[in-house]
Amino acid sequence: MSGSSETRVETLRWRDDRLELIDQRKLPSLLEYFTCRCAADVAEAIRAMVVRGAPAIGCAAAFGVALEALRHTERSRAELEAALDRAFAALAGSRPTAVNLFWALDRMGAVRTASPGTPSAEIAAKLVGAARRLHEDDLKANRAIGRAGAALLPQAVNVMTHCNAGALATAGHGTALGVVRSARDQGKRVAVIASETRPYLQGARLTAWEMVQERIPVTLITDSMAGHLMQLGKVDVVIVGADRIAANGDVANKIGTYPLAVLAARHALPFYVAAPLSTIDADTPAGSAIPIEQRDPAEVTGYAGLRWAPEGVSVANPAFDITPADLVTALITEKGVLRRPDVRGIRELLRR
Repeated sequence: MSGSSETRVETLRWRDDRLELIDQRKLPSLLEYFTCRCAADVAEAIRAMVVRGAPAIGCAAAFGVALEALRHTERSRAELEAALDRAFAALAGSRPTAVNLFWALDRMGAVRTASPGTPSAEIAAKLVGAARRLHEDDLKANRAIGRAGAALLPQAVNVMTHCNAGALATAGHGTALGVVRSARDQGKRVAVIASETRPYLQGARLTAWEMVQERIPVTLITDSMAGHLMQLGKVDVVIVGADRIAANGDVANKIGTYPLAVLAARHALPFYVAAPLSTIDADTPAGSAIPIEQRDPAEVTGYAGLRWAPEGVSVANPAFDITPADLVTALITEKGVLRRPDVRGIRELLRR
């Protein structure tokens, strides 16, 4: 069945000089928007998981800078600069692993410094324009990723994915789920197997919700069921997103990705990583150098106010793990597909 390439999920929207974000903490029960009017609001939205997914975080951070500039259009340029310094620091400190956040801040910083004598109102307008372009560029990149990835899939395919790398994690369309959407739009028969993604349940709450909205067949499983389904021959390919890709091709993605890559290798299944070039961190040589966010133990001991673990238990809650490059069949990017990524291949990809 073919469908529309227009994504129904509007994760971020700019309205009347404010940023509105789908509050992903409330999905799938409620579809509500969280309004941000300053950089501090955006930093808190990123920190609190109102918005998540590396590309979406980058887009949100760019708009956060623009919001702060708009609040100071009647102030002197010196006052604006001081406010922007605070905004950049707050946004940079919101989450450590997703490199798109820092990439977006670098782009906004370049706009800021390019016009040192510009009045505050004019530089604010330029920052708003830059944020909107970044958002539009991410959407274009996702659609290009989708086209490139769809070409790798057979006419009928069962795709296993982990976490949420869909429209909710990006400006729209998605990366891993963008491949699924594009394949569906080409008339391919695509079904998704979504792991629940403990402990924050992004697969159960978000990926499953997106696929239901799109009327793409989806089966939800617990994380521990993946190997069993592969063993039964019910999985044809694994496609995930990424929060940071090191210069040697190692991939940081949601915790639980590495075991899926190992299982895919054991069962001779393609393991694809779909991500824009902004997710590649050429300054980080290998996955071992990527900072891994440690999140609240309460995410492991219970959920939504319900506690199931005993008081006093020790908890480990790393939000991400590292998949070595030699387990990655290919990177799917807006500049095409890089098979068996390594240092040389990553360098050449960034030059395309």
